[in-house]
Amino acid sequence: MSAPIVFIDGDQGTTGLQIHDRLCNRTDIRLFTLAAAERKDSRRRAEAINACDIAILCLPDAAAREAVRTIVNPAVRVIDASSAHRTQPDWIYGFPEMSPGQAGKIAGARRVTNPGCYPTGAVGLLRPLVQAGLIPDNYPISLHAVSGYSGRGRAGVEQHEGPGAASARSYQVYGLELAHKHAPEIQQYALLTERPIFVPAYGAFRQGIVLTVPLALRLLAPGVNGPTVHACLARHYAEVTHVRVLPQHESSTLKHLDPQVLNGTNDMHLSVFHDTEHRHVLLAAIFDNLGKGASGAAVQNLDLMLTQH
Repeated sequence: MSAPIVFIDGDQGTTGLQIHDRLCNRTDIRLFTLAAAERKDSRRRAEAINACDIAILCLPDAAAREAVRTIVNPAVRVIDASSAHRTQPDWIYGFPEMSPGQAGKIAGARRVTNPGCYPTGAVGLLRPLVQAGLIPDNYPISLHAVSGYSGRGRAGVEQHEGPGAASARSYQVYGLELAHKHAPEIQQYALLTERPIFVPAYGAFRQGIVLTVPLALRLLAPGVNGPTVHACLARHYAEVTHVRVLPQHESSTLKHLDPQVLNGTNDMHLSVFHDTEHRHVLLAAIFDNLGKGASGAAVQNLDLMLTQH
């Protein structure tokens, strides 16, 4: 049997380029992209997506929806890296470590929606704790995250690496209207009944994310504390490869969190910090926004889907 054809639609953006780099030397697939002159030809793009085995969409939301609408070949499977389908019930959420059996669902799926970068950290921290009853599903969750400027796509890279780089802002908080498109995704997959408050920011570094969630123990059930929260996360991720919960003795020695420490990998590190005097807990996730937060996750999902090709 010939190697499956994998078509990247949108291989010139930050996510698409990294997916291409991760796949271009593999011999178990036939990688296909469109020539520059064909990328905006809707007829040619429709032909390409219907001729592949698995399509990876690295497109703006509207273009991703349009690409899916052009599929008439029932054998075509899709990984969508945009946010167009992330809360749709007929798409499988592409976070293999999210819950037992999720990797199997992805492996057999026709339609997989890649998680957003920030939701990967937020859901990774919160869902096991909500599911175990350690955090109430109506807890007033607030999240703060700082991403590298590549999270803005080509515009962010151009601003910080182009001719005007010297005047680029070193740090900027955004989403001040509190209506960031990732909030519904986080709420849905973290099993929350209330919309979380999400405050993101960009820093003057290319890639990497640190995301934090503060918890007040007075709002949690009696007996819930830093060690019980840590133990729950450690059990949940004990058997997975790409998510590591730092041992408490290791996290207790940290004086700062470096968002770039996992750049170039598909890994995510989770930490639990706690202040017994004031009964506060801080959850933290670190990962590469172009790795586990985008391109690496897409390739991980592709590998799962290839097991059932």
